[in-house]
Amino acid sequence: MADTAPHSPYVRPDVAAFLAFMNSAGAPPMSALTPELARQTYLAMGSVGEADPLPLAVIRDLSVPGPAGPIAVRLYDQRETRDAGPAVVFFHGGGFVIGDLDTHHAFCTEIAAGLDLPVIAVDYRLAPEHPFPAAPDDCEAAARWVATSPAELGRTVTGLIFTGDSAGGNLAIVTTQALVARPAAVPVIAQAPLYPLSDDKPDHASFAQFADGYLLTADTMAWFADGYCATPGDPRAYPLYNDHAQTPPTVLVTAGLDPIRDSGRVYGAELIRAGVPVTFIEVPGIIHGFVQLRKAIPSAQGDIKRIFAAIRQQLEHI
Repeated sequence: MADTAPHSPYVRPDVAAFLAFMNSAGAPPMSALTPELARQTYLAMGSVGEADPLPLAVIRDLSVPGPAGPIAVRLYDQRETRDAGPAVVFFHGGGFVIGDLDTHHAFCTEIAAGLDLPVIAVDYRLAPEHPFPAAPDDCEAAARWVATSPAELGRTVTGLIFTGDSAGGNLAIVTTQALVARPAAVPVIAQAPLYPLSDDKPDHASFAQFADGYLLTADTMAWFADGYCATPGDPRAYPLYNDHAQTPPTVLVTAGLDPIRDSGRVYGAELIRAGVPVTFIEVPGIIHGFVQLRKAIPSAQGDIKRIFAAIRQQLEHI
């Protein structure tokens, strides 16, 4: 008789060591914290798990006019000056409730150095104080501002590349769709969502398989969802439900041990059906959030280099 029992997933040794440490720490679940304390905890986690930021010629805080007031952004560039060219707009993860410019600072320096492009990170409004659609509203406004090559940037932007992790991956897709539907001053030439949430389906196999014990838990995701208060089926919250025919070239990344892995997979499948040029990378044996855990999970650095190489390859074909 064939063995029908589910097989244990592959877990990298450094991931297993990190999970053993986290699961034995006895920390309260995020859902037991106030949003403010959860944000402080998330920021503090970076000192334990994340690699040090890289030195760059330019790291400058700026302000963007937004629909509900100024939006803080941060410019990263390894060059003091540069010729006209594309710019990366980065949206941080954190379930739309936690995260900011500082939680993803080190990774943004890595993007700027690894792609040799200016990076503009966006500090969009967070739930539950500012529920849906505050985040996509801010991200779209910031992206349109970058597209105008404002004097504050000191750079002439010829095209936009949107990227972000987790909730930020969702916002990268949503912002791409908004600027495809109503173009900005320059086109969106590529997107690179990292382990994004694309839909609100409750029955993905990965959601059940990795619901507990793999850092991001079902309980935490429910807490995020309760705070964000997204409208069910709204494509500005769940971009799987939008049209994909005009989507620009895409590098789509999922993590093998991630409860929202399959949400990324189904989005990739829809892009392929629509004829979009897609490089799909599923990183094996690793957890959600790995781009911010390069000190705790050293093998993640190699995966990030692979992702950057895929983005560069897509840009070369444009």
